[in-house]
Parts: sequence; C-alpha cells; structure tokens
Amino acid sequence: MSDTQAQYTGADRFLVREDHHPENGTLLGFWLYLMSDCLVFACLFATYGVLGRNYADGPTGAQIFDLPVVAVNTSLLLISSITYGFAMLEMQRGRVKAVLTWLAITGLFGAGFVGVELSEFHHLISDGFGPQRSAFLSSFFALVSTHGLHVTFGIVWLITLMFQVGKFGLTTANKRRLMCLSLFWHFLDVVWIGVFTFVYLMGVL
Repeated sequence: MSDTQAQYTGADRFLVREDHHPENGTLLGFWLYLMSDCLVFACLFATYGVLGRNYADGPTGAQIFDLPVVAVNTSLLLISSITYGFAMLEMQRGRVKAVLTWLAITGLFGAGFVGVELSEFHHLISDGFGPQRSAFLSSFFALVSTHGLHVTFGIVWLITLMFQVGKFGLTTANKRRLMCLSLFWHFLDVVWIGVFTFVYLMGVL
C-alpha cells in the first residue's frame, strides 16, 4: 500500500465518507418535499374552487360555518407558530429545557387546533352535513381534513423530537430536525391562512 493510500485509512477515511453527505442535503430534500405538498394542496384548492358552489339543495357555507369558532382555531395555530419560533431561538442559545418547554406549548396549541376541527366535523356530520351531502361538502372535508392530518402528523413528529432532544441534547442532527419541523409547521400556517380566507371567509359571502 502506497503512502497516498495510507492517508485514507482509519479516521481520515471516515472523514472522507462524511463529505459525501452534504450538511444541507437534508434541508434541500425537505424543501423538495414541501414543494410536492404545495402541489397536493393546490389541487385541493382548485377542486374546492370548482365544486365549492355546488350545494345540491343542501346547506351553503354561510349556513354552516361558525366564523368566531374558526377565528379562535386560526389563532391557536398562528400562536403555535410563534411559540415554535421561541423554541428555535432557545435552540440557538443552547438551552435544552427552554426548547422542550416551548415545544410542549406548541404541541398543546396544535392539539387544541385539531380538537376544535374535529368538534366542527362532528357537529356537521351529526346535523346531516357530511361529505356525501354535496360536492361543496365533499371538497370542503377533503381540503380541511387533509390539512388537519398534516397538523396531527406534525404533533407526532414534535413529540418524537422532544424525546430525542431530551435524551441526546441539541446535537447537530437534532438541530437539523428541529429546523425541518419548523419549515413544516410554518408551511401549515400559510396553508391554513389560505383555507381560512378562501373557504371560510369567502364561504359566508
């Protein structure tokens, strides 16, 4: 074995292998995922745009939407985005306990959002306004429930990260995961603002 080959043995070989995994590769891949998710929601918004006025002699949005409740629910999700921002600030300062505290608060606001949304669905279905009632309700349930499932997945991801941070601390990998979840959480906020405006506000006009 030549001297040049010997330079790549042991720890040096490990370092060379590490270089094949770019530090920002995960974030780039996650951005690509978010772009694909944008297409999913774009299709759902387009479907609602086409079918949202087809009531089939059933209820209209103005008859079934409770805007004060939806406004409170919107506030819960927007506040959760702020509290996640505080968690990221504490991450930069290296404060594990503060990060976990703000993540827990974020999860509670997210769970409150999902709970209010499930309550809304329960009341609608109990009153006979399920997704099978009209094309309007079918597209409404498809769009809003898809967003709700994303928030639910975000909460599960958040809880998993809390266990990882609590056990291993703010490692480079955990910081990268927290950043990815931050992108995902704020993305859901932006999508919900679109839902609140396009579905609920325009639906009562």
